[in-house]
Amino acid sequence: MALDILIIDDEDDIRDLIAGILEDEGYQTRQAHDADSGLNEIARRRPSLVFLDIWMQGSRLDGLQLLDEFQSQHPDMPVVMISGHGNVETAVSAIRRGAYDYIEKPFKVDRLLLITQRAMEAARLKNEVADLRERSSKTVELVGNSPAMQGVRGVIEKSAPTNSRIFISGSSGTGKGLSARLIHQKSTRADSPFVEINCSLYSPDEVGVVLFGRETREKTGILRTEVGALEKAHGGTLYLSEVATLPAQAQQALLRTLVESKFNRVGGAVAVPIDVRIISSSSQNVGPLIESGQFRSDLFHRLSIVPLQLTPLKERREDIPPLVSTFIDQVCRLHNLRSMSVGEDAVAVLQAQDWPGNARQLRNSIERLLILVKDQAPADGVITAALLPPDIGEVLPTVGDSDSSAHLMSLPLRDAREVFERQYLMAQIERFGGNISKTAEFVGMERSALHRKIKSLGL
Repeated sequence: MALDILIIDDEDDIRDLIAGILEDEGYQTRQAHDADSGLNEIARRRPSLVFLDIWMQGSRLDGLQLLDEFQSQHPDMPVVMISGHGNVETAVSAIRRGAYDYIEKPFKVDRLLLITQRAMEAARLKNEVADLRERSSKTVELVGNSPAMQGVRGVIEKSAPTNSRIFISGSSGTGKGLSARLIHQKSTRADSPFVEINCSLYSPDEVGVVLFGRETREKTGILRTEVGALEKAHGGTLYLSEVATLPAQAQQALLRTLVESKFNRVGGAVAVPIDVRIISSSSQNVGPLIESGQFRSDLFHRLSIVPLQLTPLKERREDIPPLVSTFIDQVCRLHNLRSMSVGEDAVAVLQAQDWPGNARQLRNSIERLLILVKDQAPADGVITAALLPPDIGEVLPTVGDSDSSAHLMSLPLRDAREVFERQYLMAQIERFGGNISKTAEFVGMERSALHRKIKSLGL
């Protein structure tokens, strides 16, 4: 997507010259001739980069004062100062006040383009660093080869390169956010911002500002803008998690934005043009919400051009072993733990769970497990079912604490039955103090048959 650059200079020929050079390189440009027109342009939509003249005749604020305004309102927006002869020291001072760099008049084309490229790259890297910190413990790929997961990958591969809006359905923890990020990474907008908002975290009074931003005009006449998620995602992707929780007013404003490709900030009078791909999701069944009037059907149909359904983990248990391996690698790196693995018997127990919290719950359980066993980890680094916490291992059908019972889930039925019978009868014989008659009566066997069973099991 073309990057948006604002040029603020009181000289028409300078603005036109810079704009022409940048547009030849594929950038989009806007122009302003003084402080107020510059502030208005930024209020209309925040640019990716600003070229700002230090001295502007007839302007209410000079370049340094305007730079201070930018720093207070948009500290992450890169600003390059335009310096004339004799005011290089002022330009250096501007860098100390937050400007990215400066360029002197008359300037060389190569230096202009180099500074532009570096400023854009610095801003992108800063955003990426923040993004990587947030995602440091999350997987970057969909894990699993079940038919359901292969179907999800197929939809993502086909739809990601388009600009179609995608609506992701699935219960909590199935990977809706991860799928949205993968769609962005595989799209033509991959080098542009990816902004994620969980709509359920904000009150009806807050969500409008979070999405659309806000405008306030001070008594001095200065227009202050607060950038919302839509504007931050300009040129990129906005992921609206739990979109079905939006209040009616926000739904209406979002629908208007989808139709007109522009929006008004809260308190703003001028529409902000926007180019954003929207991916949305919900862990609720949207159908009943539409029928009850809680969610607009026209908004849903515009958001769900491409529907993507994620399957609960209990319906694709074959994906649990690769997920366990992935989560172990992540957690060991995150907490600087020695490398470990989960034995086949423990994996069998994990596969027997329903995991109502899906992959998120599984990952949390793996993290807790690794932290709990780190000081008593087996020498071979293999975690068996015997080491699983009670709330996980409770699905293991055992009546004892021996090693053989811990492996019950990994045994064929015939062998598992023999293990169970041996432990069951041992427990009942001990319960009745070795009295075979009382034991036989309780377990519902003839005394002679019980004797034969005890002998066959080697008890």
